[in-house]
Amino acid sequence: MRYLILIVLLAVIACKEELTELPDPMPLTADNLAHYCMMNISEHPGPKAQIFLSGLPDPIFFAQVRDAFTYVSSAEQDGYIAAIYVNDMSTVAWETPGAENWMLAEDAHYVVGSGKVGGMGAPELVPFSDAARAQTFVTRFGGTIHQMTDIPESAFLAPVELVFQRESGE
Repeated sequence: MRYLILIVLLAVIACKEELTELPDPMPLTADNLAHYCMMNISEHPGPKAQIFLSGLPDPIFFAQVRDAFTYVSSAEQDGYIAAIYVNDMSTVAWETPGAENWMLAEDAHYVVGSGKVGGMGAPELVPFSDAARAQTFVTRFGGTIHQMTDIPESAFLAPVELVFQRESGE
């Protein structure tokens, strides 16, 4: 019994340490550059993402949420991912997705397959903290709502031309 209590105590401590290690999102500034294109991401519309790798103090920024998902699933991804944050589009305009309205990617409701394209001109995965606002977005721009774990890989790994062809029915 004593060993069981020790194991449970160690598990609780480990979980507590893991929770305290979660980095806070960094505000978006005019100095943030997108990982893939090295362009200033604040000049582009649509939601953004940031990924913290374990042991690194600053996140990797992405001009599109789609790009962050591509990074996570690619061989390029190097290191343990400590946190992924995305802009919460529930209360902001597409043109100005916000500097500090970050949410954990795993908590978002994503609209996939809408008529909106992200900052780099590719179809976007649009994150919302509010499921009702995600549904309003779907009604206006199309698409379907997914959780992070059920977004089809074709939504972020397929070449942009193929995604546009699929959406237009060609």
